[in-house]
Amino acid sequence: MESQKLLVESAERTPRDYGCWSGRDHRDPSKRTYLVKCRSSSVSGQADEDLHIQQAVVLIEDAIQYRSINHRVDARSLRLYRWYYSRIYQWTLGLTIGVVLLLAFVERPSSLSITSDSRYRSPPWEPPCGFTESIEIVCLIIFTLDLAVKSYLIGWDEFRKNKWLMSYTIVTSVSIIDWVLSISMVCDEKMRVRRFFRPFFLLQNSSLMKKTLKCIRRTLPEIASVILLLALHLCLFTMIGMLLFPKTEDPLKNEEWKLYFRNLSTSLTSLLVLLTTANNPDVMIPAYSLNRGYAIFFVSFSVIGTYCLMNLLTAIIYNQFRGYLLMSVQTSIIRRRLGIRAAFQVLSSHDEDNAARERVPIDAVLQVMSRIQMQSYYREAITTKSRQYETEGFMNREQFKHIFDELDKDRIEEHPSVPQYNSMGLQKLQVIFSHYYFAVFSNAVAMAHVVCICAVLVLNSEKSTAEKDNHYMENTCFIIYYLFEMCVKIFALGWKGYLSFRNNIFDGFLTVLLLVLQITIYVTYGLTHSHMSPSSQGMFSLQEMVRFVNMLIVFRFLRIIPDIKLMALVASTLLDLVKNLRAFAGILVVVYYIFAVFGIWLFEGVIKPPAHMSVPYNTTMENTTSNFSPECGTYEQLGYWPNNFDDFAGAIILLYDIMIVNNWQAFMDAYTRYTTEWSKIYFVCWWFTSSVMWVNLFVALILENFTYKWDRSHSCSVTDVDRIRYEATVQLMFKEQVKEPTEEELLCQLQQHRHLHLHWGHTTQTYSETMAVQEGETELLESRAH
Repeated sequence: MESQKLLVESAERTPRDYGCWSGRDHRDPSKRTYLVKCRSSSVSGQADEDLHIQQAVVLIEDAIQYRSINHRVDARSLRLYRWYYSRIYQWTLGLTIGVVLLLAFVERPSSLSITSDSRYRSPPWEPPCGFTESIEIVCLIIFTLDLAVKSYLIGWDEFRKNKWLMSYTIVTSVSIIDWVLSISMVCDEKMRVRRFFRPFFLLQNSSLMKKTLKCIRRTLPEIASVILLLALHLCLFTMIGMLLFPKTEDPLKNEEWKLYFRNLSTSLTSLLVLLTTANNPDVMIPAYSLNRGYAIFFVSFSVIGTYCLMNLLTAIIYNQFRGYLLMSVQTSIIRRRLGIRAAFQVLSSHDEDNAARERVPIDAVLQVMSRIQMQSYYREAITTKSRQYETEGFMNREQFKHIFDELDKDRIEEHPSVPQYNSMGLQKLQVIFSHYYFAVFSNAVAMAHVVCICAVLVLNSEKSTAEKDNHYMENTCFIIYYLFEMCVKIFALGWKGYLSFRNNIFDGFLTVLLLVLQITIYVTYGLTHSHMSPSSQGMFSLQEMVRFVNMLIVFRFLRIIPDIKLMALVASTLLDLVKNLRAFAGILVVVYYIFAVFGIWLFEGVIKPPAHMSVPYNTTMENTTSNFSPECGTYEQLGYWPNNFDDFAGAIILLYDIMIVNNWQAFMDAYTRYTTEWSKIYFVCWWFTSSVMWVNLFVALILENFTYKWDRSHSCSVTDVDRIRYEATVQLMFKEQVKEPTEEELLCQLQQHRHLHLHWGHTTQTYSETMAVQEGETELLESRAH
């Protein structure tokens, strides 16, 4: 027992004890560690205290952003770490990623032309060799520096275990090598391999995007059975269709066979397109015109495939993806709790008495909160809650944990107090103009204005521009009322109170803009305009200005959204999708980018219009004659010439048209005819990836987001919905389903931290002593053996 105590003391003391430093661990010289537990001398006490504060600040910032705490924690590394995650650096890195992705629009084949129609398109501007390459190498250098900083901060051991950083290294290296080859070939290479890897830079920079991709990858095996069943359904009906519609001796009965069931490839394609309803009822009309009984075949196929199997596939994708996403959210919650727990331990370990009692000084907590980069609302809430313990001077572990529960609460906007008037008459007017029924009356006036505009549009729908009566005088009365409404609201709420409501800002901006436009019309055209041509005066014609005013009035009618609870929830859900679910849109951007680059490589320039159809862009087709008569329903007959893979922008639009699945068979048929039957694989893969997988996931997330907000606001009034900002992040959407980590799990992970050696209190002293004794005994045995 005496030898064990001696081993514990020797394990705790080193030649550089009584301070915090960067150096080798005396127990394992191969590991570079950064000790947190310090018993400082009077000389370095202040520096040690600042280091503890800085460490706690970084750990809490990691917790707020759901980042891993497995990084270096010495003073120099912490300064570098905070600079790396500063807003300036992250914006610079995001801008670099955006620039390297946008290069595809400028590189050959360039998208810098007015039209993508191959019949009228003039040769686009092609950048000289070295122009885009110079921009790209700057971006690659920034990515290399980013990789170096990340690798240094987490250490070599963590770097080797991180697959994303290893892939980052490979992708950056391959891109630089391919860039060098491009320069050596004077930019005349057929394919730039690095264009396929550019979306990786977007993926690796978003932790939520990486989690989403991981969830999608894990979901694919789970839906394999349904995909197999769908393929079996498709093959079975393909064989039945080929048996039902064979080639006969009567040419009148061969129309179905000729168009849709001529061979195995055509039959599979026809039924696959029917699965998406894009060629319904065209595919069944030739057979249905001969015998109405053939409709049973097509209806049975659609009911089983489209309405049963496809919806079942949607349900399975949603359920499995939601389960794996829940697991990822669980990891994020553990990261937040671990960061907060580590910050508490760092602050308490500065003093042995505090460490033994498991408490932290309130002054240290307030100092940490003053340095943390976070939203001011949450900083004030946490600081206010911390000051409740100022009388005691300390807070324990549970209290420290609970003050950060404010991060998970909804933000409630407090509007400024209304002005106080001494006059009874002004007070009554203030009550009237701030009343809910005044807002209802104003909405009714806005609706009446929109109804008037609709009536004018109906009356003038058949008239030419010269014949239309521009009713701009009628708008004046309504605009005067809007101005009156804005003024009395400012009177009732005050300037600050008026501007604290977002719908008032929207309403006021449009009111002022309408007033300026109406005054401009009066100044330009006078009070009457009977003697003027509506299309000949000023920079903009009277007709154009009135039309613009009417559009603003219709747009202003959106002010009613905050006053209707369900509509307000729907609108806020859409805003949250834009703000908080960017990761899922990022995955779609990555998929679009890869398929577009791959499509350009496969199909660039393969579809060429007939020579007599190719005319300059500014030439009309009125005097051109042609004997070219394409088959009905084909790419050529439908005039889909602008949809092609001749440049990156055109490829993006074409992929979007296929994702919508309306007439997507026309594109697949055209590229099959101009290339080979194997090109169908590309289009089917894109349809499955975009329309089946991603769209279903996006719909599922919309449902989750709306359900979350609906449940949270079900007991709120319309005013509360307007005041409360529901932070519908993915972590909060699934917060009710996740399991909070236990104290033992957090301590276990903190013990495994490679760069933190924490000083534990009495509650965990047994575990720490046991580990120290075991390590000391191992050292003693190794030295004896040596």
